[in-house]
Amino acid sequence: MVNLRLRPNKIVSLALMMAFAALMFGCNQSHPQSTFEALGPVAQSQLNLFWVIFAAGMLVFVLVEALLIYAVIKYRRRSDDEMPHQTHGNNTLEVTWTVIPTGLLVLVIIPTIFTIFDNTNSPLPPEEGGLVVDAVGHQWWFEFRYPHPQNAEEEIVFANELHVPVGEVINIRLSSVDVIHSFWVPKIGGKVDMVPGNDNTMWLQADTPGYYYAQCAEFCGVSHALMRFRVIAEPREDFDAWLLEQASPAFESQDPLIAAGKDVFQQAGCAGCHATDPDSKGRVGPNLTHLASRTTLAGGVFENRDEFDRVNSSIVQKNLREWLEDPDKAKPGNIMSRQAAVYTDPTKKLSEPDISALVAYLSNLK
Repeated sequence: MVNLRLRPNKIVSLALMMAFAALMFGCNQSHPQSTFEALGPVAQSQLNLFWVIFAAGMLVFVLVEALLIYAVIKYRRRSDDEMPHQTHGNNTLEVTWTVIPTGLLVLVIIPTIFTIFDNTNSPLPPEEGGLVVDAVGHQWWFEFRYPHPQNAEEEIVFANELHVPVGEVINIRLSSVDVIHSFWVPKIGGKVDMVPGNDNTMWLQADTPGYYYAQCAEFCGVSHALMRFRVIAEPREDFDAWLLEQASPAFESQDPLIAAGKDVFQQAGCAGCHATDPDSKGRVGPNLTHLASRTTLAGGVFENRDEFDRVNSSIVQKNLREWLEDPDKAKPGNIMSRQAAVYTDPTKKLSEPDISALVAYLSNLK
């Protein structure tokens, strides 16, 4: 019969190996959401502070464990020992273990305060010409509003993608329309809450072009884990071209299938929650003006890019069909599947031709 019992030393060894493996995997810089690869000044300052606090914590741990092991070995009870002498109070020891932790706390507090102020106060606020973007949290997606590049009285409304120029300060005004969310881009900035009725602010800067994975970091309901967004950092000229393109209306095709999809979009009530003009905001669902040009769909659930890192029309169409056929399967608890008549009323359910027409229309919104 096989003995399944492990000796204590084997259990300890196995536990240490598992802890080491978890530490190695968790601290991998190449992970898309690793905070150990700082690619902006805010993230770098927070990482520097982390190492200071970590070093202080390790110093305390090593000192305490060393003293503990020393005491256990030196003062261990022997078989012929009598009851040891009982000491009540030692002024020298008490002063020592009060002064040393106080000094360590002071050393940690100083860089912490400087980091908090640096991360709170933007080096280039909006009143001095810094770019400002409004980020609004919804269950379960992010809305972004940019100043119109040609009309100061209008905004450009986008969803689930935050485009930013590389190497520039971005001032973000945070708000929420429902519950508490948290705005988090691990590689360029820490978490800041989005509280209903209590708007917040933060600033970010991406020093390297590319895609940054981000998401809500405050539990906000059943699909909290699927409330994702992307930060796309690009050169200033590319950002300006993108912003100008987003300010224009979506292309209107005369294709019969696409025209039929637009009719379904309006008649099925989709237009009541989704806008298809670039400056419309305040709807229940995301603005869809240039939906087919986005890298993701349904708040990051579906990836629209191919192996060449380009948005692929066929992938967009496949994702749209899967989403329209059963949104609750793709993103449990989403508002569309709970409130849209086409999903709650069997008599208004979308037919296969309706879905095909909608896919054709939505995949044409570029």
